[in-house]
Amino acid sequence: MNTQRFSSFFVCLFLASIFLLSGCDKLGLVAKKTNALGNRPDLDCIIANDFYAVHFSAYLQPSADSKLADPKAAFVPYCQQIPRAGKIFFTADLIDRDIRTTPIAIRLVEVEKTGQSAPDDFREVRTITEIPAKLYPRGAVEAQADIDKTGNYQLFFLIGEALEEDDKFKIPLEVGVDPNRLPLLPISIGIAGLLLGIALFIFYRRKRRQSLQLN
Repeated sequence: MNTQRFSSFFVCLFLASIFLLSGCDKLGLVAKKTNALGNRPDLDCIIANDFYAVHFSAYLQPSADSKLADPKAAFVPYCQQIPRAGKIFFTADLIDRDIRTTPIAIRLVEVEKTGQSAPDDFREVRTITEIPAKLYPRGAVEAQADIDKTGNYQLFFLIGEALEEDDKFKIPLEVGVDPNRLPLLPISIGIAGLLLGIALFIFYRRKRRQSLQLN
């Protein structure tokens, strides 16, 4: 490998590391989760599976000791990370017009990880709320629930008879987390890639220096 090729390789590796450090949090998570500009579902919080897609928002009722002059100003939209427990209002705009003529039931459950490695390995702990199936002809599905503790939850939209797994439209939720936190896995990968690039560069320079000395 000559100097020019190695320099190009090092530059590419460095740029890839910087890209990972910028917050690419798609690894191992639900497709089309949150946007890169923070926890703002009004921008692009789109949840999707193979058949359906929704614009999703969650609103947390302000706490009783809130000092804001306008309580409505405290209703900040969140996506799938919600900072604390409390009364939460959910809205989902149905992108697919076909299912607006199909009854949809709603179910919110608390879940816990089973200890397995797969990201979907959860078991249900308890049911928080259930809403019987009904039509949403305008495409706006709304629900509310009192979540009394932090943890992992799953919100289900049961479409029609919900016989197929894809008809059990699932939105994973994390309650009690910083919605603008930096993802640890991509940061770790980025740092590891950067360190590897530096180590390879130093190794190459030493080998080249030794080769020049022998010649």
